[in-house]
Amino acid sequence: MMGSFVTVVAHRVPRGESIVGPRSRCPECGAQIAAYDNVPVLSWLVLRGRARCCGVGISPRYPLTELAVGGAYAATVSVLWGETTQLVLGLVLVTTLAVVTLTDLERRIIPNRVLAVASVLGVAIAAIGDPGSLPERAIAAAAAGGLLFAAALLYPRGMGLGDVKLAAVMGLYLGRDVGPALLAALLAGSVVGLTMIAREGGSARRKAIPFGPFLALGGLVGLLVGAPIVDWYLNTFS
Repeated sequence: MMGSFVTVVAHRVPRGESIVGPRSRCPECGAQIAAYDNVPVLSWLVLRGRARCCGVGISPRYPLTELAVGGAYAATVSVLWGETTQLVLGLVLVTTLAVVTLTDLERRIIPNRVLAVASVLGVAIAAIGDPGSLPERAIAAAAAGGLLFAAALLYPRGMGLGDVKLAAVMGLYLGRDVGPALLAALLAGSVVGLTMIAREGGSARRKAIPFGPFLALGGLVGLLVGAPIVDWYLNTFS
C-alpha cells in the first residue's frame, strides 16, 4: 500500500498536483479507476497490465515499486526492530528514497517539496525520540551535502543541486552511517558508468545518468548495514 502511495506522490508532486485528491484516473482516457482495480500488485496481475477502461498498457513500474517498497519496509523492520525512533526514521527515509528514485528516473528532478517534508519529519521524529542525536545528524547532513556540493561546483553537468540536497537529507536521517551510504552510491554509479563506456564507447560520456537512484541505493545500504560497516572500520583502524 505504501508503494502504491509512493507512485502517486512521484507522479503528482512534480506536476504540482495534490496527493490527497482527486482519486486516481486513467492517464489515457481520464476514467476514474475503481477501488478493486487499484489493489497493489494484485490488480495489475488480474488486469494483465492493461487498464479496464480503455485497454491502455499499465507500466510494470507500478507493481515493481509496490513490491520494492514492501520489501524495503520488511528489511527495515527486521533490522531496526526494538529501536523505535530509528525504525520510524528508517521507514520515512525508505519512502522518501523511493519517491525521488521515481521522479529522477522519469523527469530528472528531485522535488524540493519532497525533501522539505522529509527534513521536517526527520527533525521532528529525532527531536521527540532521540534529541541527543540531533547534533550528530546536523553534522552528517552538512558534511554529506557539502561533499556533493563541492562535486557539483567542480562538475556541474555531472551533479545537480537536487542530489546535494538529497545527500543532506540522508545525513539527517542516517547520522554517521551516511558515510557508507555515499560510498555505496559512488561505487554503484561508477560501475554503471564504466559499464556503459565499455559497451558504447565515447558516446556514453555524453549521456546524462540520474544520480538520485544511486544515492537512494546507498541510503538503503547505510540504513540496513551502515552501522556495522562504521563499527568495523573504527575498530580496524582506530
